[in-house]
Amino acid sequence: MHYDRPAVKLVILDRDGVINHDSPEFIRSPAEWVPIPGSIGAIARLGAAGYRVAVATNQSGVGRGLVTVATLERIHRQMHEAVRAAGGEIAGVYFCPHRADDRCRCRKPEPGLLLEIAREFGVDPREAWAVGDSARDIEAARRAGARPVLVLSGNGRATLEAGGAIEGVRVHEDLAGFVDALLAVD
Repeated sequence: MHYDRPAVKLVILDRDGVINHDSPEFIRSPAEWVPIPGSIGAIARLGAAGYRVAVATNQSGVGRGLVTVATLERIHRQMHEAVRAAGGEIAGVYFCPHRADDRCRCRKPEPGLLLEIAREFGVDPREAWAVGDSARDIEAARRAGARPVLVLSGNGRATLEAGGAIEGVRVHEDLAGFVDALLAVD
């Protein structure tokens, strides 16, 4: 698989199903946040190769009252610490706390979070990779103009089997597989 070298190196990751195992009951505490094997090392390898990594994640558990912002921040602090311990860095975590019926501009598949990240990092969204495990992640990337990537971890296999929204999208087994392919040409 061939990857063009982007002018600005930015990778935007979904969280649940890409970095950590997902849960239909929501990740409600740091103890429930469990990294997918290889994901933390993959983020560290991106940083070592000069990529900046940001996370864009829907967290409707906040809007539903299932998790507080303070708890979500503790979960994200744990994620940051795990990546730092592997020698990497997450440059920022951006989350949408809203429920689907709130009709906000930041909840994926809307592109708001991805556009905010691109703006804050001074990156043309067309130069950023956006990695997710769901059709809404792919749609948000497309709407933002980013380069969508589907990983089969999390909900990725079901997304692939559903087809449609992933036509023409690069597909990898997991985040580590995407990073392997990206860095092979970098």
